[in-house]
Amino acid sequence: MSGNRVPSIRYRVKGWLSREDFDELLKFSDYLGREGLEIKFVINPEKAEKNGYGVEEIREVFSKLSGKIPQRVIEVLESEARKQNSVVLELEGANFVIRPQMFLGERLSALKGVLRYDRKRRVFLVKPGMLSQLLERLSAMGITVIDRTGLPAVQPLPQRIEFTGKLRDYQSEAIRAWEENGRRGVIALPTGSGKTVVGIAAIARLSERTLIIAYTKEQLLQWIEKIEELTSAPKHLVAPFYSEEKRLAPITVSTYQTAYRYIEELAFRFSLLIVDEVHHLPADKFKTIALGMYSPHRMGLSATVVREDGKHTELFPLMGGIVYYKTPQELVERGYLAPFVNQIVKVDLSEEERRRYEELKKVYKALAQGMQFQELLSRAQRGDQKAAQALKVHSELKQLIHKSERKLEAVRRVVEKELGSGSKILIFTQYVDQAEKIGEMLGAPVLTGSTEPKLRKRVLEEFKASPTGVLVITTVGDEGLDVPDVNVGIVVAGTGSRRQFVQRLGRLLRPKPGKIARMYEIIVRGTEEEALARRRKKLSLDELVSSEKGEDLGLALTKSS
Repeated sequence: MSGNRVPSIRYRVKGWLSREDFDELLKFSDYLGREGLEIKFVINPEKAEKNGYGVEEIREVFSKLSGKIPQRVIEVLESEARKQNSVVLELEGANFVIRPQMFLGERLSALKGVLRYDRKRRVFLVKPGMLSQLLERLSAMGITVIDRTGLPAVQPLPQRIEFTGKLRDYQSEAIRAWEENGRRGVIALPTGSGKTVVGIAAIARLSERTLIIAYTKEQLLQWIEKIEELTSAPKHLVAPFYSEEKRLAPITVSTYQTAYRYIEELAFRFSLLIVDEVHHLPADKFKTIALGMYSPHRMGLSATVVREDGKHTELFPLMGGIVYYKTPQELVERGYLAPFVNQIVKVDLSEEERRRYEELKKVYKALAQGMQFQELLSRAQRGDQKAAQALKVHSELKQLIHKSERKLEAVRRVVEKELGSGSKILIFTQYVDQAEKIGEMLGAPVLTGSTEPKLRKRVLEEFKASPTGVLVITTVGDEGLDVPDVNVGIVVAGTGSRRQFVQRLGRLLRPKPGKIARMYEIIVRGTEEEALARRRKKLSLDELVSSEKGEDLGLALTKSS
């Protein structure tokens, strides 16, 4: 026990004590003898301090002896402790430890979700990523923090670096909003709007040791390349922490998977944390990164912050909330992104597909019995076989719609028309087999998650170098794919979420004189695809950000036909 000591208070214990309870009382009290059926003690502040007993620890012991110790003794202890009004902050292993020199009492409710009480060790534990929140709340309550961690408030770079690029007006606005929020928060900007540039400008302005988390290896390499291009940082100041090459530098770039596995090694080395594609962070294991990093300054970047599962709300305590956002349409109007058109192409199921579709719908309806999809999922996870069978039928229904043969005919027609106009086309699907089928039909290259890295690199380089052409991609291309002169996208199959749609649209919006981007959605008439496309266009970004339903970020499209 350190800092202010517990007060010396005489007290009596009624009845008999077990040897274990008696020995524990002696760790912070002196025995004064017996009087009738009562045992007399006095709290010894020196002994309590030596054995690590503060007010909270003594209250914990007294609570186990409920009824044997008069309530007025506990009240006196709490009253004396309130006068001390401070906590000691220490660092033990991967956690911060809070040792109250006072009775927290009802104030604990205001610290819920930030502190965790360890009954065995009789201390409060705080994850590194929650420390800033804790300090803010304690300060608001007028509680003094005695910092014994030895950690600096910030960790400066060994040399100042200059930002040599040029910020657009909205990028400057974003950094200003982030700084006004205590250098914490999420910046939501569309794909192609220069989120990476915002992060790099922030690094130069703060000049603090920085850990950047990228979602893919390609994005990791893009960050390093951009830092070298847009700052005066010498090469030795920047390093990847990934795969076989794990070098810690003042500016370190890692991936979600690697940072998650090495979080204890990274935890206290950086005072600025930048998380790219931050919508992935609330996933259970990736959340460990934000909770495990001490970094008091943190920035999240994403085109699509809000998640369908509602977990985007977890970003607010982890990263600081959404401090700035712009929709694609807003940046189109400012001339920073290419104007775009969304065109719905409807096809019908073949007679055989329609027959199978109606059969599956009937089976699904009987199995689901009116339950929503999430309820079926929950029941299946608990071992409900009927619910599991319903989900299996649902999956078959979805694939039947997504892989309708007439979609391929529509793809061929759109591609022929667009190639005739000299367009550069990305074709999006969820399924490897469908991607390969389309690639074979069009004689076009295909990229999937299993494409060997060297082949992937060669295919992308050839596609980028060509003024026109077609590339077929699965979800591997939803994030981190940068081909600036692509102007046409064709969605054959997707999740139906706004987030995925915005990501895919973003691949087309790099500005170019005279460019108008076109996104074709090929959907099956009279199915859930049609309903999803209609629903996705209803909400504006403002409505989505404030939505409690966990919908994905969307946008108002300029045109639909």
